[in-house]
Amino acid sequence: MNDGTLKTLFHPFDTGLLEGPGADARVLFLNADPGFVLPAGFPENVTLQQDFRPTFRVLEGGTHTVVPQPDGEGYDLTLVLTGRHRGQNELWVAEALKRTREGGRIVVAGGKTDGAASLRKRLADLMPIDDHASKNHGVVFWMTRSESTDAAIEALEAANPPLLLDGGFLTVPGVFSQEHIDPASKLLAENLPEKLEGDAADFGAGWGYLSVQLAERAPAIRTIELFEAGFSACVAAKANMNNLVRSVESRVLWYDLLAEPVERRYDVIVMNPPFHQGRAAEPSIGEGMIKAASAALRPGGRLFMVANRQLPYEAVLESAFARHGETVRDTRFKVLWAVR
Repeated sequence: MNDGTLKTLFHPFDTGLLEGPGADARVLFLNADPGFVLPAGFPENVTLQQDFRPTFRVLEGGTHTVVPQPDGEGYDLTLVLTGRHRGQNELWVAEALKRTREGGRIVVAGGKTDGAASLRKRLADLMPIDDHASKNHGVVFWMTRSESTDAAIEALEAANPPLLLDGGFLTVPGVFSQEHIDPASKLLAENLPEKLEGDAADFGAGWGYLSVQLAERAPAIRTIELFEAGFSACVAAKANMNNLVRSVESRVLWYDLLAEPVERRYDVIVMNPPFHQGRAAEPSIGEGMIKAASAALRPGGRLFMVANRQLPYEAVLESAFARHGETVRDTRFKVLWAVR
């Protein structure tokens, strides 16, 4: 999230379009991002919600309360910083409406290129919007919680339900590959050896597809631990492992693999590492996860991963593992293996 969008969110308060909620007000900030500065007229402590583990860890340790999911109700003011996912944005607004007291205010802001203006227009069809403003290539708008907004909450939640994909996989808005099984993960799953055994981990597990496939394909796997940075994805992954895997003990961990050391050691690690954070490609994320996998494997342990064909992960595999190679590739992806 860029500083411009944060400035857009607080623009109405900085310019006097809106008064601050007051020093004793209860304030909730959904999808909070580091670097914000509260304007005058705000309490010293607000409740910050952040699903993404690396950002959550940056927000921790200050004067504010930080939670991974929306918490509490009866807030005087709820702030919403939108992202790129339409469904998730709409659910954040629904959460804001539910958790704000009647007569309280909800202020929503986002970048124009992320669809904030269209979000305002969609919401205006469901409930009254008090006013809006444009600033820093973004849009900010605000509304007042009333009994009449209950219908808007129901409409927003009905439009963005959890999905049940082929195979019985549960997904929720905002997670990676919510509406279909990711083709890269599918290619990796189809090419996992069947004679894997011992303790396994799934790095960047998402909603758990690879872990479920690993458990089905390799019955000698004893345990699987799923590491995922998105809290909502962790919730879906836990449900999928509990509902779809009966023979393997599993645990889901909300984790920042690039910053939090993994204490346990494994015989097998599978992963489909992300290579985007925002719009820019960042191969360093996958490189860091490869190094984390090497450190978390027992001697002789094996890594299986999938990546876009053009990503140059072979060099870091060469430096971090005793040997490595490629299993298969198609027009878009390649499946790589490595031995510790």
